[in-house]
Amino acid sequence: MSDSSRNAVAKDSAPPAPDSVHARQARQARRPSMLAFLNDPANLFTLGGLGCGVLGIYFAVRGVFSAAMIAMLWAVFFDWFDGPIARRTAGRTADLRTFGGQLDSLVDIVSSGVCPAVVLLSYGQFNAWFLPGAFALIAAGAVRLSYFNAFGLENDSIFLGLSIDNNSILVPLVFLLEGFVSHNVFAVTLYATIVALAILNVAPFRMRKMQGLWYFVITVLVLGLTAVYGLRLSTDQA
Repeated sequence: MSDSSRNAVAKDSAPPAPDSVHARQARQARRPSMLAFLNDPANLFTLGGLGCGVLGIYFAVRGVFSAAMIAMLWAVFFDWFDGPIARRTAGRTADLRTFGGQLDSLVDIVSSGVCPAVVLLSYGQFNAWFLPGAFALIAAGAVRLSYFNAFGLENDSIFLGLSIDNNSILVPLVFLLEGFVSHNVFAVTLYATIVALAILNVAPFRMRKMQGLWYFVITVLVLGLTAVYGLRLSTDQA
């Protein structure tokens, strides 16, 4: 081993400099607790969307699909409006913004990935043939959100592929057909929809970020479909 190699090994194996140890200790001392990030309106709003996603899963497993659709729609509402709340919260720190972005992605995989996948499994009476479709949607959502967390938007306004929150809009729209066709026909239609969404979530096409007037459109859509599915729910229980 040459002298230069020995010096390199010695440098690599040497204990860290005192300054780096002190810097690390200082960073750890400044690190806030996990629950401190809940003292933020936007993060609490995001968790409201998570609650809706969990309710959607619960009602889907029980076969109460109208209630599951309502829960999915409100998960979209919470997902859309946590951003404006964050932007209007004065004094929001960089740590809160970073934490909020990660929390939003984790909630999205539940509300717009796992929840519609469980809807598919439940409507298919948990037949193993429906597992590939359910897995495809969850896997596509995980890949998409990981990619987005790593690379973000293009030019701050362009998405690659269909944004995952659209899953929780399109599935309730397709579910309006349920009851107008036979169970088997709709099961195939729902399966095809889920697979198509999985493909679109990771497809390489570019999509402009929906904003501005779209907030009004989403609000009207959520309220309108909530009324439709609420009426269905009351009819089913009558």
